[in-house]
Amino acid sequence: MPAVTADPLTLPHLAAPEPTQRARRVTTVTTAPAGLEGEGFPVYRAFAGVSLGDLDPFVHMDQMGEVDYAPGEPKGTPWHPHRGFETVTYMIDGIFVHQDSIGGGGVIENGATQWMTAGAGILHIERPPESLVTSGGRFHGIQLWVNLPASTKMTPPRYQDIAAHAVPLVTSSDGDVIVRVVAGTVGGFAGPGVTHTPIALAHVTLLPGAHLVLPWDPSFNALTYALAGSGTVGDDRRPLRASQLAVHRDGDVLVLAADEHQDSRTEAFEVLVLGGQPIGEPVAAYGPFVMNTRAELVQAFDDYQAGRLGQIPATHLG
Repeated sequence: MPAVTADPLTLPHLAAPEPTQRARRVTTVTTAPAGLEGEGFPVYRAFAGVSLGDLDPFVHMDQMGEVDYAPGEPKGTPWHPHRGFETVTYMIDGIFVHQDSIGGGGVIENGATQWMTAGAGILHIERPPESLVTSGGRFHGIQLWVNLPASTKMTPPRYQDIAAHAVPLVTSSDGDVIVRVVAGTVGGFAGPGVTHTPIALAHVTLLPGAHLVLPWDPSFNALTYALAGSGTVGDDRRPLRASQLAVHRDGDVLVLAADEHQDSRTEAFEVLVLGGQPIGEPVAAYGPFVMNTRAELVQAFDDYQAGRLGQIPATHLG
């Protein structure tokens, strides 16, 4: 996973936890079912079976791949609308090209992140470049939906292109763990993602046998999703393996550990750690819209059909 390749000797260290800080307990571990998204690319539905109360302020997350495409196989999404939330596309391996109706766009590859605030409404498309369709190749990433509170659901849309080199990398005191901070503040280190809803998002790589006690804002919820490999979460060492999600509750730190032996597909235990300030509002979600009421959903569909969520640019992908 090139998104987290670094020499630990050159990285700043996470601060050691305070003796009084409590480890968060693990309440549930769920396994993501496989599915298809967009034009048919494979995903794991990371939040399936988890209550919105445990996820708040998040509403949806797909692990895209990990898959090795043959020539001609790579697929993306057609043009489609969004309203009422933010989409975060984090590419671990491979390339996606983004374009939207407000002029945002660019190449997302190998550790880069696209942060799109749909807000009042936007149209966008994500597709592999033609060169990748021709050659085939590895594809692996995450798309996360971050809810917006009612007060900012109709904020003007915004696009952030977060290059891989802009994301800080930090390590544990023994150098056996690398933490990549995409957004929010983790262990005193701030990521570049600018968020309307207060959240923290980090990609953690633990070498075999490594152990991490990660400081976590006690006002945030906390989720850990295993991207690859196997290990444990919590003081009671609950097993966690690829495509599984753990919900943590109460406390000041998250406890993660990698198994001594990983499978042949990975050299480390790769975990996405995320959490945020719960919004605590009703959620009405259907298709590409996340609102507070059914009436707002109906209005979103009406506005889309009337062209009020944006127009596909004259020069466009797809």
